[in-house]
Amino acid sequence: MALSTEPGLSAAIGGGSGSVSKSRDGQAASMPTRAFVPDPYLDLARYQADADLLTLSFGPQHPSTHGVFRAVLYLDGEIVVKAVPYVGYLHRGVEKLCEKLSYSNVTPILDKNDYVSPMCNEQAANLAFEKLLGIEVPLRAKFLRTLLAEMQRVASHLLWLGTFAIDLGGALGGGTSVFMYCFRERELILDLFEELTGCRFHYNTHCIGGNRHDIPAGWPKLVHETLGTIDARLDDYLGMLEHPIFVDRTRGIGTLDAELALELGLAGPLARASGIDHDLRRDAPYHIYDQLDVRVACESGGDCWSRYKVRLDEMRESIRLARLLVDNVPAGPISASKPLTNVTQFKITTGQTYVAIESPRGELGTWVIAGGKGTSPLRMKIRPPSLHALAAVPYLFPRYTLSDAVAILGSLDPIMGEADR
Repeated sequence: MALSTEPGLSAAIGGGSGSVSKSRDGQAASMPTRAFVPDPYLDLARYQADADLLTLSFGPQHPSTHGVFRAVLYLDGEIVVKAVPYVGYLHRGVEKLCEKLSYSNVTPILDKNDYVSPMCNEQAANLAFEKLLGIEVPLRAKFLRTLLAEMQRVASHLLWLGTFAIDLGGALGGGTSVFMYCFRERELILDLFEELTGCRFHYNTHCIGGNRHDIPAGWPKLVHETLGTIDARLDDYLGMLEHPIFVDRTRGIGTLDAELALELGLAGPLARASGIDHDLRRDAPYHIYDQLDVRVACESGGDCWSRYKVRLDEMRESIRLARLLVDNVPAGPISASKPLTNVTQFKITTGQTYVAIESPRGELGTWVIAGGKGTSPLRMKIRPPSLHALAAVPYLFPRYTLSDAVAILGSLDPIMGEADR
């Protein structure tokens, strides 16, 4: 089977001629230039495809492929020469389904896209609907949405950190210790969500115009206690993960430069770990982020270690923001809409819009075109950050070992429910 390199592959896997990122003031910020060193493993002309290379199907039935992701790897021994990713095994046709649902019935369907941070899916969709309807969400609901988004970010990163430790295998007793600790802390946040919404996973709490559920008595105190506990335990994770095996398996592995990250449309922690100082909470604020000083975590290494550090710093920042928000939620209504008595209550006959939020995985966007009878979207498109993350696989896997490929994929934090809607 003849193999060929893609355009720009050398820059993607070895460094390229340099890269540029945007600073907070919008000015170009140059990044260090890394000289590309030709790698004999990547000279595909030297191989006899039928004799020298082993073709390995990595996933979809593999615990480290995060659900149902599959990549065909071409190996020279343990070294990945070429990687071809495939998605499509979980496809549920959510965007097409939304065209048959009323606007108010879309929210619970989208909960299942990024099933690690369902509230973010709800917010992204309802913000788009509210923009088309011209609905102004009450201030109390904006505070509550922002608070829940930051708590959801902590819960999502905890799950990522725990599963990432298991992906790395030999470190820390197989990574099981970190995994169990992270799930222990995540359960504390799910307890808070259950206290608020009655559900632990798929909440259906955000709605057009605001929120369905208001803060129960005593809940702010529980938020402080929980976030204080998690904040203190993050120091334990640092102590456990600054471990020679963990460091060796992440530092310098899966390097992604800023130029390639921008070309692939990467956002969120992946982009910020490559030195791109961009966060929608600060640079295109929604809810009440324009009233907050969001301290954006950035690293310049672009490797698995940098992606780990960015997410750990983001957890600390989200905890700080959530503790600030829960003490300042103003009085007032939680929704600008009347209680839902008919699923076809909202009608939008014309117009289109795109709204994006900063989910735990990056820019989560919703593009809606209204029309038809007006009770359902004429067309709806989700911009999933996980799908863009998986686009980096052909550039990040080559020249690393098969075990490194597991670490690289884990550092991307893909959620297949949103990649494969």
